[in-house]
Amino acid sequence: MTDSRTPDADDDGPERPPRYDQVIRWAEYIEEHPPEVWGPQQNAVVNGQLESAQAVDVSAEEKVQIREFADEVLRAERDDDEDGENEE
Repeated sequence: MTDSRTPDADDDGPERPPRYDQVIRWAEYIEEHPPEVWGPQQNAVVNGQLESAQAVDVSAEEKVQIREFADEVLRAERDDDEDGENEE
Protein backbone atom coordinates (compact mmCIF):
# COMPACT_ATOMS: atom_id res chain seq x y z
CA MET A 1 0.00 0.00 0.00
CA THR A 2 1.40 3.37 -0.93
CA ASP A 3 1.29 6.45 1.22
CA SER A 4 0.11 9.89 0.18
CA ARG A 5 3.53 11.32 -0.62
CA THR A 6 4.34 12.29 -4.16
CA PRO A 7 6.10 9.38 -5.92
CA ASP A 8 9.86 9.51 -6.44
CA ALA A 9 11.17 10.63 -9.82
CA ASP A 10 12.04 7.04 -10.77
CA ASP A 11 8.53 5.83 -9.92
CA ASP A 12 6.31 5.20 -12.95
CA GLY A 13 3.13 5.65 -10.89
CA PRO A 14 0.71 8.52 -11.33
CA GLU A 15 1.57 11.87 -9.76
CA ARG A 16 -0.67 12.54 -6.76
CA PRO A 17 -0.89 15.72 -4.70
CA PRO A 18 0.30 15.35 -1.12
CA ARG A 19 -2.41 14.61 1.45
CA TYR A 20 -2.07 18.15 2.86
CA ASP A 21 -3.33 19.67 -0.39
CA GLN A 22 -6.31 17.32 -0.37
CA VAL A 23 -7.14 18.25 3.22
CA ILE A 24 -7.02 21.95 2.32
CA ARG A 25 -9.35 21.36 -0.64
CA TRP A 26 -11.79 19.45 1.60
CA ALA A 27 -11.73 22.21 4.24
CA GLU A 28 -12.50 24.81 1.57
CA TYR A 29 -15.28 22.61 0.18
CA ILE A 30 -17.04 22.20 3.52
CA GLU A 31 -16.77 25.94 4.19
CA GLU A 32 -18.46 26.68 0.84
CA HIS A 33 -21.21 24.04 1.06
CA PRO A 34 -23.81 23.31 3.72
CA PRO A 35 -23.54 20.14 5.84
CA GLU A 36 -26.54 18.73 3.99
CA VAL A 37 -24.34 18.49 0.89
CA TRP A 38 -21.00 17.31 2.27
CA GLY A 39 -22.33 15.32 5.24
CA PRO A 40 -23.65 12.39 3.17
CA GLN A 41 -20.45 12.41 1.12
CA GLN A 42 -18.32 12.19 4.24
CA ASN A 43 -20.58 9.49 5.68
CA ALA A 44 -20.14 7.44 2.51
CA VAL A 45 -16.35 7.66 2.78
CA VAL A 46 -16.32 6.75 6.48
CA ASN A 47 -18.79 3.91 5.98
CA GLY A 48 -16.68 2.56 3.12
CA GLN A 49 -13.59 2.61 5.30
CA LEU A 50 -15.44 0.80 8.09
CA GLU A 51 -16.75 -1.83 5.68
CA SER A 52 -13.24 -2.37 4.29
CA ALA A 53 -11.82 -2.71 7.79
CA GLN A 54 -14.50 -5.22 8.75
CA ALA A 55 -13.81 -7.27 5.62
CA VAL A 56 -10.15 -7.77 6.60
CA ASP A 57 -9.49 -11.11 8.21
CA VAL A 58 -7.79 -10.20 11.50
CA SER A 59 -7.22 -12.63 14.34
CA ALA A 60 -8.22 -11.84 17.92
CA GLU A 61 -4.53 -11.52 18.83
CA GLU A 62 -3.95 -9.01 16.02
CA LYS A 63 -6.98 -7.00 17.16
CA VAL A 64 -5.49 -6.80 20.67
CA GLN A 65 -2.15 -5.61 19.22
CA ILE A 66 -3.91 -2.97 17.13
CA ARG A 67 -5.94 -1.77 20.11
CA GLU A 68 -2.80 -1.57 22.30
CA PHE A 69 -1.00 0.42 19.61
CA ALA A 70 -3.94 2.81 19.23
CA ASP A 71 -4.13 3.26 23.00
CA GLU A 72 -0.41 4.08 23.14
CA VAL A 73 -0.77 6.67 20.36
CA LEU A 74 -3.76 8.29 22.04
CA ARG A 75 -1.99 8.31 25.41
CA ALA A 76 1.09 9.96 23.87
CA GLU A 77 -1.07 12.60 22.14
CA ARG A 78 -2.92 13.31 25.39
CA ASP A 79 0.40 13.63 27.26
CA ASP A 80 1.71 16.01 24.57
CA ASP A 81 -1.46 18.10 24.84
CA GLU A 82 -1.14 18.27 28.64
CA ASP A 83 2.55 19.24 28.37
CA GLY A 84 1.65 22.03 25.95
CA GLU A 85 -1.00 23.39 28.32
CA ASN A 86 1.44 23.38 31.23
CA GLU A 87 3.99 25.43 29.25
CA GLU A 88 1.59 28.31 28.63
